[in-house]
Amino acid sequence: MLHGRDEELAAIDRLLGQVREGRGRTLVLRGEAGIGKTALLDHAAAEASGMRVLRGTGVEYESGMPYAGLHMLLSGHLDRIDSLPGAQARALRNALNIGARQDTDGGDRFLVGLAVLTLLADLAEERPLLCLVDDAHWLDGPSAEALLFAARRLEAEPVGLLFAARDMDAPEFPAPGLPEVRLRGLDRAAATELLARHAAELPRHVHHEILAAAMGNPLALLELPGLRTQAHDASSAYERIRRSYAEKIAALPEPSRTLLLLVAVDDAGGIPAIMGAAERLGASVDDLEPAERRGLLRPTADGRLEVRHPIVRTAAYGGAPLNLRIAAHRALAETYRERGDHCHHAWHLSRSVTGPDEAVAAVLESTACAERETGGNASAAAMYESAAALSPDPAARGRRLAAAARAYAFAGLTERAVELAARAEADLDDPVARADLTLIRASLADEQDRTKEAYRMFAETAASVAELDPRLSGYLFFQAAGAAANAGDYAAVDAIATRGTELDLPNASHLRALSRVFAGQNPLAAPGDMTGGVAALRELMAAMNLCFGPRDRVRVALWHILIGDLEGAAETAAELEARYRAQGAIGLLAPILMIRARARLMLGHHRDARTAATEGLRIAADTGQHRIRVYLETVLGLLAAIEGDEERCTELTEEALARAVPPSSVHAAAARGLLDLGLGRHEAALSRLSDVVSGPNPQGAIASLPDLVEAAVRAGRPEPAKDAAEWYTAWARQIGRPWAQAIALRCAALLAPDDAADALFAQAVELHRKGGTPFERARTELLYGEWLRRSRRRNDARAQLHSALEAFERLGAAPWAERVRTELRAAGESLAAAGADAGRDDLAARLTPQELQVVRLAAAGLSNREIGAQLFLSPRTVGYHLYKAYPKLGVASRGELPHLDLT
Repeated sequence: MLHGRDEELAAIDRLLGQVREGRGRTLVLRGEAGIGKTALLDHAAAEASGMRVLRGTGVEYESGMPYAGLHMLLSGHLDRIDSLPGAQARALRNALNIGARQDTDGGDRFLVGLAVLTLLADLAEERPLLCLVDDAHWLDGPSAEALLFAARRLEAEPVGLLFAARDMDAPEFPAPGLPEVRLRGLDRAAATELLARHAAELPRHVHHEILAAAMGNPLALLELPGLRTQAHDASSAYERIRRSYAEKIAALPEPSRTLLLLVAVDDAGGIPAIMGAAERLGASVDDLEPAERRGLLRPTADGRLEVRHPIVRTAAYGGAPLNLRIAAHRALAETYRERGDHCHHAWHLSRSVTGPDEAVAAVLESTACAERETGGNASAAAMYESAAALSPDPAARGRRLAAAARAYAFAGLTERAVELAARAEADLDDPVARADLTLIRASLADEQDRTKEAYRMFAETAASVAELDPRLSGYLFFQAAGAAANAGDYAAVDAIATRGTELDLPNASHLRALSRVFAGQNPLAAPGDMTGGVAALRELMAAMNLCFGPRDRVRVALWHILIGDLEGAAETAAELEARYRAQGAIGLLAPILMIRARARLMLGHHRDARTAATEGLRIAADTGQHRIRVYLETVLGLLAAIEGDEERCTELTEEALARAVPPSSVHAAAARGLLDLGLGRHEAALSRLSDVVSGPNPQGAIASLPDLVEAAVRAGRPEPAKDAAEWYTAWARQIGRPWAQAIALRCAALLAPDDAADALFAQAVELHRKGGTPFERARTELLYGEWLRRSRRRNDARAQLHSALEAFERLGAAPWAERVRTELRAAGESLAAAGADAGRDDLAARLTPQELQVVRLAAAGLSNREIGAQLFLSPRTVGYHLYKAYPKLGVASRGELPHLDLT
């Protein structure tokens, strides 16, 4: 019975009930040590009748070993990994260091989280699943990240996750977005009842002293009656509890203390390994009984030994003399060596020394090399790091830190890789080796929008290896130029191009080309710069040797948009998207979805754009890719602007404008300008778009020039429109795309006298019909229809306006459609007639973006499991989305889906 925890018990019972109903739920229990978190986990386990229960615990002394916590939680079900989709199975096997070598395409730590989600969902297929994680604050970082990734994606799986985390005297366990219950001390009545039940024989004055000292902490109320020193003790409840356990441990026979210490220092707690080490230290299985009888130790159903409460572990380890701790680690190291577990052998060996030890460091390095050969990059990295810490020689330390940084980077643990790369550079004399590490650090800085810092690191390191490795130097200078451009420092880009030529680097021509690219991206650029910029982009795209890695391929996909090749951008993005989905490379998928969303939006496939942007936004948030997330918000913000949804447009563009990092900030301002234009606020649109174009870093503003032209003309101030129309026309001429040339002609028509406007508008409409951008075509038809009506050519006007109306209604561009209706009424048509063409039943519009993705893949014949692997969902969640979609579509089964129009 738990006293005074009615609300907390009710929250857990609700979670269990919802899990039994087939809904995934997560809850984080927070509070000080001894406040009752473990007791609540025990209650959840006791009430989980009919459910499968997995339990794990974060271990302070193993928190530096990647995926140790995950291995403990899943230890009884590792055989189920083979049933996962191939990429997920490889990722999880490599993370947990299970089995033989598994070929991988590189590190994506988020794929491990997806594999955990799929495994938990598979286990829950048989019966509801409850996962209990105590001392979550001591989980190693990769385990915590994988479990939280899975927790945030639980939807229709009968899976419950309960985390218990200390919020004082311990590391932080951040779990943003997940529901929490914060445990407070028991009230006076509940504390009195609990103490009376377990220590009724206490004298009254001692009873009151304990109540005052415990401050409502349940474990303190249970342990303090046995603690000899109570009065006038100002220490915390946690310290008093720890001391109580330490006294119980001290009262054990020495062999029992030895056994308890072995359990405390070993994360696996397997009985064969523990007893093998115990025999080396003079203890036997009979010595377990005293520790069990005193409530300090207990066996588990899966063949392990565990401490009764996490504070027991702290007390057992902290209270043992250093020589006994060393002896325990050595005994475990030898036992694991004999059992062929080289990883745990090396890990315990590293903790059996008190200072630098080259022999132990060499064992760790050798084991780490073997780990990397079998794909265990995360555990290999931790061993390299530990080897470095034990290295007496600075050069060896630097070499091992560098190896650790590379292994962490390959495992997808980028933040840790960056930290170790910085430390390794201080010990490395070889400039080329240091440059390799700088690439890790600077790439992350660039991703996180610390562009000036990234530029400096790239450029300085590139200069340092120019003579030793010209190819590497050129690549680093190329990355430096990209970072400088992101920071708006075009002078630095030019300086890099000049430097590359002076050094005669192999890619000097590419550096000069990149300089011309960014010069040409400025809407205020001279015609020659714009011409050179487009030509330079084509030159770079043809230079396939630039594609060193996946992120370089993403960059090339983006360049297609910059030269107006929207179909090429969409096709390249689709190809890379298919590849990364097959690989399970969720960390690379967000930037590709960003490009696909932008290209599909410009091509008029607004529903596909919204679907890609919505998924990309969720993935970018899950994976911490903030720059990509903000950019995707601007894509959705532009969609909202087109639809006239002012509140949503404002919300989606707010962060990009506040960050002021182009091109996201430019696209955000452009979206608001387009919203103003669509709602008839021409002066506001002109002011906003003029600021965008003339700003200090207008990268990405070329697409907004036609909006500025229209806003200026409608506001009766055509002067700003003239330059904008000329700049856009020059760009359109260079990229040679019919859709861009059509928009340029539209701009010219708006500024032309009546005797020239007709031909310009007509030519623009004709070019639009060759394909490209339906929204822009409809805008041209609207403007042409308005001009024709004012010229009293009503029949001709109605033809243009009807075509525009059909497009705007199909695209959901409400304010633009209303403008067309107004023109049609002015042209002599009734409102009913104007809306006559808007009767198509749009089935796909009935679905959410994720439902549409699932339904389309199901219609293509993919199974729930295959769909889940592609969309990073569990098969049960896929089924849940189908279940919700069927009634919306008016079908009863997936067999009917291929016959529906879901475009």
